[in-house]
Amino acid sequence: MLNAKPGIRLSFAALAGFALAGCGPAPDAEVEIREWLARGEAAVAAEDRRELMRMVAPTYADGRGNGREEIDGMLRLLFLRQDGIRLMTRVGAIDVYGDSAAEVRLTTGVAGSNESRLGFSAEALRFELELEHNGDDWQLTAARWGELGDELR
Repeated sequence: MLNAKPGIRLSFAALAGFALAGCGPAPDAEVEIREWLARGEAAVAAEDRRELMRMVAPTYADGRGNGREEIDGMLRLLFLRQDGIRLMTRVGAIDVYGDSAAEVRLTTGVAGSNESRLGFSAEALRFELELEHNGDDWQLTAARWGELGDELR
């Protein structure tokens, strides 16, 4: 959130990627990705970390040195620190490559209630999510993110 450690923001990469909208060249794959995003958004609202982790590939790795295990820890911490997480997401694009890989670019406003002085925290972030179809479903394989106006990393 506003004062969250950079690692906590990664959990928003997993969380914030879950919204409806966008466009892409492969309608069937895009529909599946939209359903995947909607399922993730519902999991965020329910604070269902297990469902979110099913959506993250075992091979997840990002440029910040995080793997799947670190994502799980960040989600655990996020859900302990925040209540009633709300996402307001706008997907800029869904690009599908050969029906088995995709990139999703989005902007997300994230807010949650907590024990801070104000009782809530909020921030706006940009994300690039890399997805891969594993034969059964889409999974998050990598993510880059940053605050609005900052470079994605």
